[in-house]
Amino acid sequence: MSSVISAGDPAPHIQLETTSGTVSIPSDRGRGLILFFYPKDNTPGCTNEAKDFSALKSDFDAKGFDVVGISRDSLQSHEKFIEKQALTIPLAADEEGSVCEAFGVWKEKNMYGRKFMGIERSTFAISADGMIIEGWRKVRVKGHADKVLSVL
Repeated sequence: MSSVISAGDPAPHIQLETTSGTVSIPSDRGRGLILFFYPKDNTPGCTNEAKDFSALKSDFDAKGFDVVGISRDSLQSHEKFIEKQALTIPLAADEEGSVCEAFGVWKEKNMYGRKFMGIERSTFAISADGMIIEGWRKVRVKGHADKVLSVL
């Protein structure tokens, strides 16, 4: 079980294949990164969250931040999700769950009395040099993308 990552901590060093290329922490592009973890492609809350971040993409770009969504779905699933929902942000596949584990978002969940493991909806703002600027856990989707943008 990984420790909780907080503002001021170094982010785990990762390299992720996304639907539009590779993203690294720390950045090899000199830009910050908004990394939002979501449970599943094409589900209502996840769709709304991805659309909200897509709608603000140019605002994040203007502040020097890339936005990447990540779940355990495959890149093929992500490509279909992007096309179906007209998303403008890349999505990364963490099929083995190693990035979810590194960020401490793979958690036991309880729904309708059934316990299972899944992604806790979380977002991390990460500086270009790989430091956590802010982290949000147990995210409520409505207004979240705006809240993230407001702290940059």
